[in-house]
Amino acid sequence: MFYRGRRLRENKTSRALMREHHLRLDQLIYPIFVVSGENIKEEISSLEGVYRYSVDRLREIIEEMQYYGINACILFGIPEHKDVLASDAYDDQGIIQQAVRQIKQIAPDMFVIGDVCMCEYTDHGHCGILNEAGQVLNDETLAYLAKISVSYAKNGMDMVAPSAMMDGQILAIREALDEHGFKHIPIMGYSAKYASNYYGPFREAANSAPSFGNRAGYQMDAANSKEAMREIAADIEEGADIIMVKPALAFLDIVKEAQLTYDMPICAYNVSGEYAMLKSAVKLGLMKEEVIEESLLAIKRAGADMIITYFALELAKKWKGEPHV
Repeated sequence: MFYRGRRLRENKTSRALMREHHLRLDQLIYPIFVVSGENIKEEISSLEGVYRYSVDRLREIIEEMQYYGINACILFGIPEHKDVLASDAYDDQGIIQQAVRQIKQIAPDMFVIGDVCMCEYTDHGHCGILNEAGQVLNDETLAYLAKISVSYAKNGMDMVAPSAMMDGQILAIREALDEHGFKHIPIMGYSAKYASNYYGPFREAANSAPSFGNRAGYQMDAANSKEAMREIAADIEEGADIIMVKPALAFLDIVKEAQLTYDMPICAYNVSGEYAMLKSAVKLGLMKEEVIEESLLAIKRAGADMIITYFALELAKKWKGEPHV
């Protein structure tokens, strides 16, 4: 007697009954880029179908998301003013603070996550405070990340997500939030964030490429997996409520290892380069568009509970707002 797996694959219904993992709209988080100015909706050349919005144009994307069943977003800001201290990032009149207030007026139930970093707001493009030699100062940067997080919380953010990869950032933010009366605000740590070439389109989208050097000194080496488990363990110990692996597709082994090792909610960031590659392949006719869902299913299968993806709205329109089961 040999195994007859085909018995359960004979038709669509039996395959659906046996399906182990599902993509659902309520587990997708859509990135939104907010830019200074008025009446702006401009497509990002490296991310087909993804746009930058000025605060006054956010209504159309938020209402579109709601209509199709996407109820969570993560915000990235492109400010008009940049300086060495990233002052726009923690200004209560900063671009993201204005954006979250506007979104909450439009859709009070939209779950809004604020990316906490400094690279989009510094004139040098690095994720922290620099010394005279151009090195990022870890401990000095922590206070600024905490200020950004408190400002976000004051202005209505539902969750903060520090992506700067500074040692101790989760603890610094948790203490600051608690001290200012925001014990209820959760933190999603970019716990295993790799120094990756898959970020290329994002840096163009957010105008956040470093003006010199790179971020390898504080983001993780793509060759390392044990280090990722140490980084995740540190974030959990410091008080992270959710852990994240970024990028997703090229690091599915890290997602799986995290799922097997830690009893924590796991987010995976399906990053800009992954999006751009699949969009290009489909556009060129090299692959069918079903490869998009297949790729996101791989992320779920590896162990992610939620996925940040530029495909969220596209899939929502395809599924017409219904959970994909």
